[in-house]
Amino acid sequence: MANEQMKPIATLLLGLNFCMYAIVLGIGGWAMNRAIDHGFIIGPELKLPAHFSPLFFPMGNASTGFFVTFALLAGVVGAASAISGINHIRSWTSESLPSAASVATMAWTLTLLAMGFAWKEIEIHIRNARLKTMEAFVIILSATQLFYIVAIHGAAAYRR
Repeated sequence: MANEQMKPIATLLLGLNFCMYAIVLGIGGWAMNRAIDHGFIIGPELKLPAHFSPLFFPMGNASTGFFVTFALLAGVVGAASAISGINHIRSWTSESLPSAASVATMAWTLTLLAMGFAWKEIEIHIRNARLKTMEAFVIILSATQLFYIVAIHGAAAYRR
């Protein structure tokens, strides 16, 4: 790839995204652990509560379960995207671009899905400070991941 000017920008965005995805995974892991530890307990009569949801979270609101689940998925794929991105930035060739770009695009689409649930959770209003932090990180990640994808593709456009 001839355009070396985009390499520092892509490196900065990659590092930023990796750190943010790690924070999303940490908060999402806490929320999932709390939901497992303090979720519904079915008694000996094995009757489910009237409004049982398999994605019940004892904190937040009705969209919290969906938001946390998809944020965790986006976080894992985003971390994998960073690993693939490190390989691409080290070699910075057109041969390493397709793998880095495809994983980054998958991470971005999952992040957009989680962002949609974050907006729904914000609309409903009932959530704690950790969930608000995770919402903010997911919304910011939806933009920075897109900028990373544009940076690595922009460098490819100038080669020849």
